[in-house]
Amino acid sequence: MRLRMSVRGSLAIAALPLLLASVACAPESDGETTATDPAASDSAGSSAPSDQCAKENLPLVASDGMLTIGTDSPAYEPWFVDNDPQNGKGFESAVAYAVAEQLGFSADEVMWVKVPFNKSYAPGPKDFDFDINQISITPKRAEVVDFSDGYYAAAQAVIALKGTAGAEATSLADLKALKLGAQTGTTSLTAIRDVIQPDQDPAVFEDTNAAKSALENDQVDAILADLPTAFYITAVEIPKGTIVGQFQPSTGQQEEFGMLFEKGNPLVTCVNEALATLKQDGTLDQIEQQWLSDVVNVPELQ
Repeated sequence: MRLRMSVRGSLAIAALPLLLASVACAPESDGETTATDPAASDSAGSSAPSDQCAKENLPLVASDGMLTIGTDSPAYEPWFVDNDPQNGKGFESAVAYAVAEQLGFSADEVMWVKVPFNKSYAPGPKDFDFDINQISITPKRAEVVDFSDGYYAAAQAVIALKGTAGAEATSLADLKALKLGAQTGTTSLTAIRDVIQPDQDPAVFEDTNAAKSALENDQVDAILADLPTAFYITAVEIPKGTIVGQFQPSTGQQEEFGMLFEKGNPLVTCVNEALATLKQDGTLDQIEQQWLSDVVNVPELQ
């Protein structure tokens, strides 16, 4: 079985002739659910009166009428480009601006704020209207925040250095004896603990850069990330790295990324309407084709 995966369209290179078009993804430390799961958001899926979603009626955090969007820093490729979410480049930056346009905002009416990944889904007031940062929709997170409908889905991927024990794995069972690692608070880390269940505790890293350094320095046998990120890492950042394989959660359902909101924020319904329009008119597919690509021959680990 093959699953779709992604990477920045602009980084397609001769060494990667198998890149096609479109796919799936993921991070965090809880069980996953689909964006259409009622548990994911109290507001997801409901439609709002047209006047509720008029630009002048939107419940924004900024008093000057700017749309405030949160994401982490560094902002990694292929989701963002040059660690600059404001340039509109990269899959999530482009999606955010497309949603903003549907809501009636021009690019200069969008303001970005830094939100550490692990703080984004913490309970309490938010200083953003929504956050977009490869945040997987999970029931536990949805207890304290709301999510939009999913805008991207993907598998977990295992990354190892070529010629190492990690690269020789052909099944989830083969990974159990290895030293594995992932970024803290991600579904990649949860997948290690709950799906692979290795013999030794996984290494936990503050961010993806730290995980990559540990892999290159042989401190771990393999690291986990969502499939698009894994492909970018092995294609561009660590050429001696390889994607060992991909796998789905034990439920068999793909994880989905959703935009994150303060619990009870009525803006969710308006963003869902914007996403529905972008899906129906093909805009979301076009953005995906520009910044992400399909890859075949990524084995599924059972």
